[in-house]
Amino acid sequence: MEMQARTRQQHNKTDGQIGRIVKALSGYYYVLPNDAGPEERPIQCRARGIFKKRGESPLVGDLVLFERTENGEGTVDSILPRSSELIRPPVANVDLAVLVFSVTEPVLNLQLLDKFLVHIEHAGVDAVLCLSKRDLAEVGEDTDEARQAMEEVLRIYTPIGYDVIVTSSRKGEGTPALSERLRGHLAVFAGQSGVGKSSLLNAMVPGLKLETNEISSKLGRGKHTTRHVELILTGGGYVADTPGFSQLDFAELGVEELGSCFREMRELAPSCKFRGCTHVHEPGCAVLQALAAGEIAPSRHEHYVQFITEMKERKRRY
Repeated sequence: MEMQARTRQQHNKTDGQIGRIVKALSGYYYVLPNDAGPEERPIQCRARGIFKKRGESPLVGDLVLFERTENGEGTVDSILPRSSELIRPPVANVDLAVLVFSVTEPVLNLQLLDKFLVHIEHAGVDAVLCLSKRDLAEVGEDTDEARQAMEEVLRIYTPIGYDVIVTSSRKGEGTPALSERLRGHLAVFAGQSGVGKSSLLNAMVPGLKLETNEISSKLGRGKHTTRHVELILTGGGYVADTPGFSQLDFAELGVEELGSCFREMRELAPSCKFRGCTHVHEPGCAVLQALAAGEIAPSRHEHYVQFITEMKERKRRY
């Protein structure tokens, strides 16, 4: 998942209504007017040819000016300035990322969690950590492992400033708190396949019936159940349900930017003795001092060093 925050120049405005693109499919953009009532359906629109000439493309999440046509459809005339743009998944104006990781099935992987957080921090988007399948920490063979995973996430990530919400779609636990946290935001749900993203959304939105898949016991992971990006209205906000991710790379990120994507290192970096400190071996490094004092979780620094190695190897290959 490549994420990159960008700003967009203001386009020339034409007369028309303001709405939000909630789905893009087969060359059509489905626009929900800003003043739409609760029962109003999105309007099927085509984009004007001017976008193609400019090499631009409207994205799901875009606020746009559109005009209705006589046949009940519409045309997208211009895109209003974006606050952010995610490259993969392609969504505009996301201001919150909900990282869904199950406490077990699949086993919680802190390295993958940190990799997601690096991409989200680089995009300038706030993050919430959502631990799903809490009920599996109470019954079954993996209760100890699941409980330990929950405690570890709360111990490591809460002090850094991340909200952690523990949920169970089956029992309805945590979903009201998650719905409230999404209020007023355009959020993206991200995480591995099979962690229960679709089940969570189904539990949060009455009447929503997203396709879900059980974990494949042979592969230990779920099949992709989401085919395209679509915004789902969650009462007080929007959620982009996106395909599951298992492969993340650092193509959009430079080695020198990596430290700033770890919140606790970003705060300590100005106190390092050397400017441009890599926080790996330098004397007078505030990050290494905090690590030695137990103020930084060893797993976080260990993953940071692993990511640097991965980025350098990638650079050598290309």
